[in-house]
Amino acid sequence: MPKDRIQYVCGDCGHTSTKWLGNCPNCGAWHTFKEFTVERKTKSEKEHKGKVDGIEDSQPPQKLDDIDMDSQERFLSNIQEFDRVLGGGFVSGSFVLIGGDPGIGKSTLTLQIGKARPDLEILYCAGEESAGQIKQRAKRLGVSSDNFYIYTETDINKVLKEAQKLDPDLLVVDSIQTVYRTELTSMAGSIQQVKECAALLQQLAKKQDITTLVIGHVTKEGTIAGPRVLEHMVDTVLQFEGDSNYNYRMLRSIKNRFGPAQEVGVFEMKESGLEDVLNPSQLFLSEYNSKVSGNAVICSIEGSRPLLVEVQALVTPSNYGTPQRTATGFDYRRLSLLLAVLEKRGGYQFSGQDVYLNIAGGLKVNDPAADLGVTMALVSSFLDKPISNKVAFLGEVGLGGEVRTVNKIDHRLTEINKLGFGHAIIPQSNVVESNNDLKTSGVTNISSAIKKAL
Repeated sequence: MPKDRIQYVCGDCGHTSTKWLGNCPNCGAWHTFKEFTVERKTKSEKEHKGKVDGIEDSQPPQKLDDIDMDSQERFLSNIQEFDRVLGGGFVSGSFVLIGGDPGIGKSTLTLQIGKARPDLEILYCAGEESAGQIKQRAKRLGVSSDNFYIYTETDINKVLKEAQKLDPDLLVVDSIQTVYRTELTSMAGSIQQVKECAALLQQLAKKQDITTLVIGHVTKEGTIAGPRVLEHMVDTVLQFEGDSNYNYRMLRSIKNRFGPAQEVGVFEMKESGLEDVLNPSQLFLSEYNSKVSGNAVICSIEGSRPLLVEVQALVTPSNYGTPQRTATGFDYRRLSLLLAVLEKRGGYQFSGQDVYLNIAGGLKVNDPAADLGVTMALVSSFLDKPISNKVAFLGEVGLGGEVRTVNKIDHRLTEINKLGFGHAIIPQSNVVESNNDLKTSGVTNISSAIKKAL
């Protein structure tokens, strides 16, 4: 019999080492290496590796022109924002991974598919809750369907057999960290178990044409727990985002082989479950007050959707030797860069000021087009002068203080006009004739933008 060997694996990124390391050389995390026993497989075991009972070993090669496209047809979940993020619904035989913080709504969303599509045959494999607990939550959400099956089992071989036997339209595994393969000695949730179980579920999805939805845990940094290869194996990676202090949730597609990546769906968590927010711009601007200094409105593109959000800035004299810098929903390093540009190119001294920046509504903005609105909010608070009413800002700010071109300008201006704003300050290179009543003012640098805004 071949002897087993010891291997050390990083719990964050899956990097392997023959000895224990305090610091991971791949991801830089500290004290994440754990000891695992790796079984040396015999020749017969290696030949059988990856085979699943009931699934054909392989198919002969096919010509591209001869491949039938019927297998790539979509079916809707009837949850409008969810279908939007997926790119128009589930693709038959696809493998989808959903990650997010505990309690953010991952299991709730998957249960609500049974409510929205009672005609779909769904097999829900639960490894974290009992059947009674799921029934109680389903009753609260109003889920009632003769085609919704609950299976409380964590042995991946039993899950695969039941899925092949039932042949559902949708298989839900909650969660990938709880299922295990008995042939492996490592515990459920380990790097080896997650990789093996995900590989078997991938084969099931592709060869049996069963759409598979897997829920994954996240680390304290917010990334999906387990080896990075897990995200490469699936067709779609969805990330649930949200602040525990708000009822709003955002579902973002990090990767999507069948639709646009970085698409965003917005939900509101209520007692009855997650509800679609079809006009998020109006929601994020519901408490906007243009009479207060430091408030500005920007238009950010999230996926293919333009969103109008409020930027709030507060600049006050510092009481300490080192000024405070705080950013919520905006990149802290980007804020430091914009403050440096305002000091060097605009002549505003922020070196003795505490600066606090907040994106209202709990939204996280990464769009460079938000730069101009952020700088206007900072200057407005610094001078304690409110920005003119019903003005929105678009533009990326360069290190020379110039206002640079942004993409998808037509979509942004249409959304600004729809929300009742009468004036938009945009890069000069983006100025085009518009058929609506929206007035656009082109600017080339931050100084001219400040004169127009204040």
